[in-house]
Amino acid sequence: MTDYETRRLENIKRNQALINELGIEKVKQETSTKRPPPKKRKLSPSSTRPTRVSARIASTDRPIYNDEPSITHDTSKSARRGGTKKAQSVIADAVETKAQSPPPDLEDIRRGWTSWESVAPPPTRDGDGTFHFEGHPTFLPNKSPVEMLTEGAFGGSYYRPLYSKSLRTTIEDDWKELPADWLKDLSVERYLTSPDYDPEINKFRVKCGQSIEEWEAAGWIAHAYDVRGWFQWYTRFWQGRRCDDDDRQIGRWERCVGERGRWRRMLLKRYLQAGVKEVADEGVDEEEVSPVMHQTCHQWAWEVRQPSLDEAWAGHL
Repeated sequence: MTDYETRRLENIKRNQALINELGIEKVKQETSTKRPPPKKRKLSPSSTRPTRVSARIASTDRPIYNDEPSITHDTSKSARRGGTKKAQSVIADAVETKAQSPPPDLEDIRRGWTSWESVAPPPTRDGDGTFHFEGHPTFLPNKSPVEMLTEGAFGGSYYRPLYSKSLRTTIEDDWKELPADWLKDLSVERYLTSPDYDPEINKFRVKCGQSIEEWEAAGWIAHAYDVRGWFQWYTRFWQGRRCDDDDRQIGRWERCVGERGRWRRMLLKRYLQAGVKEVADEGVDEEEVSPVMHQTCHQWAWEVRQPSLDEAWAGHL
């Protein structure tokens, strides 16, 4: 063994003895085998909320309920929380934006309201009271326009003088285009042009729905056809007018009270929950089934009839 190797071995022994004496090897082993637990990161309240949506939910078509008037009445929770004021503010902003656009050709639009001609036959009515319109098999209301007016739909205020912010003019006296036989037994002042919504003349004695001004601000009014909205369209469609807005208006009716309509299904479910199996001749007890939903469906020319209720009880809802 060379002198270099001898000195090297002696140095190794001496260093190892020093390490043993100081306990450095033991500390090194403990340090390598026992790691400190990871520090917990403090989360702010906002960071604990989920920020991602699952792929299943993201890919689902969520219902959008802004295509037709909602059910509202003065005792709603949203009204107590100030939701109504917020909605009114949004509507006011929308109307203000529209008011800044160039004025429409009002005279041309007015001519369009009255220049149409009847091109379709009157509807037929089956034994269940449902109306059938030629060429429109999915549009199946069971209330005629005159029945709706006679039963106080819209609180008697549907044809009141209406200021359209989109057209920048007041619409009035358009009720005069209604057939004379529809009006012969009606008080125009109470059932058509009342300045205030009167729930006492409604069939179910409640106030529901939104105003025509709100419908206009929401974009539901096609002014070139019917400045007052769906019911005015229905009166003209009933009399045989056909126009490019028919499919849209029928689609709105289907989504509300058609066979799979939202309000229709909700109302029938209320019957099931209340255990009511028969429809009374003059409507049901308001304490048993929602009068607000009844009135809303009524204003879309549909009310519960026994065949629909029987189907719901049979599990076809």
